Amino acid sequence: MYKYKTKGTCAIEISYDIKDNKIHNVSFERGCNGNLKGISKLVEGMDIDEVIDRLHNTKCGSKETSCPDQLAKALIQYKKTPPIV
Repeated sequence: MYKYKTKGTCAIEISYDIKDNKIHNVSFERGCNGNLKGISKLVEGMDIDEVIDRLHNTKCGSKETSCPDQLAKALIQYKKTPPIV
């Protein structure tokens, strides 16, 4: 399980698993519960590059980021520094 501390959103942390370059078990701590559960279900099993392409730079109102954008940023960070297995 990987964890990412968000910046600029109501959610404060994102947890997720990666297996074979696919995202699983996404969960958000705090934030808009129903919407974030929906996002988690929609991205389940998706290739992380596709999640990044679809969600990166999504804005929330006048904010510079959003919870979906933060998920994309978490995956970008994961790709830059993948864990040693």
